Amino acid sequence: MRPDIIVIGGGTVGAAVAYGLALRREKVLLLDGDDGDFRAARANFGLVWLQGKGLGMPAYQALTRDSIARWSGFRAALETGTGIDLCYRRDGGLVFCFGEEGLEGRRLELTRLHNQYAEGEPDWEMLDRSSLERLVPKIAFGPNISGASFGRRDGHCNPLRLLAALHGGILRHGGRIRHKASVERIGTAGRDFQLFLNGETLTVPRIVIAAGLGSPALARQVGLEVPVQPERGQVLVTERLAPFLPLPASGLRQTEEGTVMIGATKDRSGFDVSTTTQASAWLSRKTVDIVPALASARLVRHWAGLRIMTPDGYPIYTQSESHPGAFVALCHSGVTLAAFHAEALAEAIAAGSLPDTLSSFHQSRFDVSQAA
Repeated sequence: MRPDIIVIGGGTVGAAVAYGLALRREKVLLLDGDDGDFRAARANFGLVWLQGKGLGMPAYQALTRDSIARWSGFRAALETGTGIDLCYRRDGGLVFCFGEEGLEGRRLELTRLHNQYAEGEPDWEMLDRSSLERLVPKIAFGPNISGASFGRRDGHCNPLRLLAALHGGILRHGGRIRHKASVERIGTAGRDFQLFLNGETLTVPRIVIAAGLGSPALARQVGLEVPVQPERGQVLVTERLAPFLPLPASGLRQTEEGTVMIGATKDRSGFDVSTTTQASAWLSRKTVDIVPALASARLVRHWAGLRIMTPDGYPIYTQSESHPGAFVALCHSGVTLAAFHAEALAEAIAAGSLPDTLSSFHQSRFDVSQAA
């Protein structure tokens, strides 16, 4: 098969786009990198989250709402096609607040966000401590917890199963995947692109660069400057516990197997993916402040991963003007936006152009000369 389009990057973003292209009968080849690559997909917390997103960027809140609205249908089709249970639940999500000042600060932040969007009734509510205790009666909260914000559209899934299902869906719909396929250079041959990798050359009329932190170097070769930097996040995982937390929370999530994921730190340490005792101590203290009973839980895992962060934290979706047919898709919310990537974004790429609704996510917003 000579592919119609090659997607560079086999993580959650690239796999979702490739899956959507395969659904549209495109002859798609997904190039998945080496196991030593900085893979955000395998260090993902698994939230499918709207609450609090998009302050200062209404287009991002609209994009997130759109993707979450698509998630149930996206999930059903993917599970039916692959037989993989994504463990997706959308029963709402919590952000815990410390002290009355923290509760009021959260209320003001979400109110500003809602006023910015200014459409319909708020899809969140503030819970005081007694309301929170009624919602999750199996938890005895620490004395400093004053309540929480509750987002009705929030949920979570198993991110590793999601990635496996996307890869399985690509193959089921006629696409191909090549693992340990790292693109060293991108050239051109007439109107086609030439990808040089592992001692061979692949020729294709269209490409999608979704290689995470490896994207800037590749995008530069097709005339695009996409500023991205790594942000390290560290996560703790406990032993399996009896169910006690029915809803995901920002920084605390009980999985379907019973383990509790505790996260996540945010620090700029370059490409360092080592774990630190400082992060472990901070995450442990924060968690015990929320749920004191977890002090006796045994930790079984501590990992670190690198987020793909643009200067403003929002995605980049673009097509090269100098090299038409070369697209870039970058974001740090690959799980939440997976449904959008597999449906609307894949459809636009298959059609050959991105819609005006994505203009807010063009990389030109970082061009200081244009902003002036």
